[in-house]
Amino acid sequence: MEKTVNPLLKSPEKYTFKTHESYSPEEIFAAGGTTAFAIKKGKTAQNFLEGLNEIPEIEKFSDEEWTDLIEQLKNDK
Repeated sequence: MEKTVNPLLKSPEKYTFKTHESYSPEEIFAAGGTTAFAIKKGKTAQNFLEGLNEIPEIEKFSDEEWTDLIEQLKNDK
């Protein structure tokens, strides 16, 4: 039995977001898996780590804020 592929999946426009391009599982499998696909796209662990270093610091919750959040979660169940 031949597997049919939706023609919409073959359109690159269907996988393009404003800032990131996405890919179908078929494209990833055809490249040889997730690691091979990432290497072919130039994505390495080093690039990822460098990108993480560029993320700005976020303001952390205080102990009081955490306590309030936990209480809200308990009460919302």
